[in-house]
Amino acid sequence: MTSSGNAAATKAQQLIDGASFGPEALNAIGAAFDAAWAEISNNFGDDPLDVEKARLRLANALLSIANEDSRDIEVLKRAALQRMALDYKRRR
Repeated sequence: MTSSGNAAATKAQQLIDGASFGPEALNAIGAAFDAAWAEISNNFGDDPLDVEKARLRLANALLSIANEDSRDIEVLKRAALQRMALDYKRRR
């Protein structure tokens, strides 16, 4: 998972890195996080707090749908973005 050098990147990365998955699944999850974040990052502006919240929501969404057999980065990315969107709708 790439880091933009700020606390938001670190917290989301720590959340994913600390998950109980094997190395192959963690690699796929990390790559899916990076791909998903690249797709949606422009939606959250430049406020570090908003970016941190969004990255953590994405990490939580991704971990909620991942399992030990998760290897398909595109499937993980799409499912995490869908989960994140559903969670956002429920909050409104």
